[in-house]
Amino acid sequence: MGLLLPVLLSILAALMGAMYLLGVFRQRRPGEPPLDKGLIPWLGHVLEFRRNSLKFLERMKQKHGDVFTVQLGGFYITFFQDPLSFGALVKESRDKLDFNEFAVHLVQRVFGYKAEKSDHTVLQISSNKHLKGDGLEVMTQAMMSNLQNLMLHTMGSATDQKTWIEDGLFMYSYNIVFRAGYLSLYGNRPHKSEGSEEKAKEKDRVESEALFYEFRKYDQLFPNLAYGVLTPRGRMEAERLLGHFWNTLSVQKMKIKDNISRWVWDTQQAKEDLGDSEMMIDRYMFVLLWASQGNTGPSAFWLLLYLMKHPEAMAAVKEEINKVVKESGQEVTRGGPLLDLTREMLLKTPILDSAVEETLRLTAAPLLTRAVLQDMTLKMADRCEYSVRKGDRVALFPYIAVHIDPEIHPDPHSFKYDRFLNPDGSKKTDFYKAGKKVKYYNMPWGAGVSMCPGRFFATNELKQFVFLMLVYFEFELKNQDEKIPEIDFRRWGFGSMQPIGDVQFRYRLRY
Repeated sequence: MGLLLPVLLSILAALMGAMYLLGVFRQRRPGEPPLDKGLIPWLGHVLEFRRNSLKFLERMKQKHGDVFTVQLGGFYITFFQDPLSFGALVKESRDKLDFNEFAVHLVQRVFGYKAEKSDHTVLQISSNKHLKGDGLEVMTQAMMSNLQNLMLHTMGSATDQKTWIEDGLFMYSYNIVFRAGYLSLYGNRPHKSEGSEEKAKEKDRVESEALFYEFRKYDQLFPNLAYGVLTPRGRMEAERLLGHFWNTLSVQKMKIKDNISRWVWDTQQAKEDLGDSEMMIDRYMFVLLWASQGNTGPSAFWLLLYLMKHPEAMAAVKEEINKVVKESGQEVTRGGPLLDLTREMLLKTPILDSAVEETLRLTAAPLLTRAVLQDMTLKMADRCEYSVRKGDRVALFPYIAVHIDPEIHPDPHSFKYDRFLNPDGSKKTDFYKAGKKVKYYNMPWGAGVSMCPGRFFATNELKQFVFLMLVYFEFELKNQDEKIPEIDFRRWGFGSMQPIGDVQFRYRLRY
């Protein structure tokens, strides 16, 4: 009995410690939000959250109000769902709320990349220099050149121009925008090594096509990969794909390309100067590819689909585009020069801009998460204060709180191409809730330090794609009465949503 008692006490102590780590003993303290741990120790609500984040958060909001803390897979996350209070979190010091800690874990799990403290600074410097202002103009020109190569390379050929081509709208849009974006960022095949400009362009088309289908395979694994629930077979496939992308986007492969974007090149050089290994730089190049191109193609699909489903929107955008082309002094004719779509022309499209913003409001659903680095108190717009603990996380899900709030956006589930336009045609920025102006009235790009640095380039990609489709192609849905496809609920929180299934359409060149 003398030996048995210490053993029993040790087992009891270990059991109590395990129960503590599983969150069994956590209780709500005075000043903290409502706490909902779920029925399963440690896991909490993670299974329901992963099945459909939107429905889970709507249920929690209905049960607890705008602020609540839930347990998700060992983490306690406090969700703030009052848009009038978003500024308190977005503007909080990084010494208290940090985005990087969450991002570090995600990129390690999903991309096999070990993040460095310098990554955020390097990316911000490079993005501010090359994805805005004059640098953005260079990127826009590169994107236009590559879109023309992918979309218009059969113009003037012996191919029957009047033959309709049938395809899935999602795959077509994603394919074209991804490939053009990839070539614009990571460079083209050199003309000299391929023997001629046309052969180099053909090689770009072939190689980018193959890369897209590999990327699509990885993209479909992404949600389960992010949650760490891939099957062994899925894990093997993910590792194969990662190796393929690390090789394709490697530093050595980049050195033989022409027209590599300064954004990619400067980022690569900065990491070399900081002493990062070539292996990790290769991996980071894939992080950049996914971050820059993983959402733009799906957004292009939704934008084109909404225009096709709403004839009044399509007519308004077409009229605006034709006006911009005419004012540029250009004329698109059979056998004539290709349209030179400049950044200046893209700045003269308020109707298209509104349609883009409305599309993103309906289909972009990022989850903005910060790690709590110290015990702190957050003050809401209604003057209520909530305490959050060091080691927890705080999160915003703007899709519920802002994008589909009927008080901010009346009839929120309907596509209204002019929702973000004032009667005089200028951009509308005044939206209200409870009689107060809402600063963060649309958040497809995130906010604060984690706001997407490539949002201006991504917007231009969408607009250029739609421009060329409307100028050079005739296209139509095979079934105009077909409903808008449902959203794949597995992707809530990861950016632009994707459809369950595709929508069939047909297209052909006008000229």
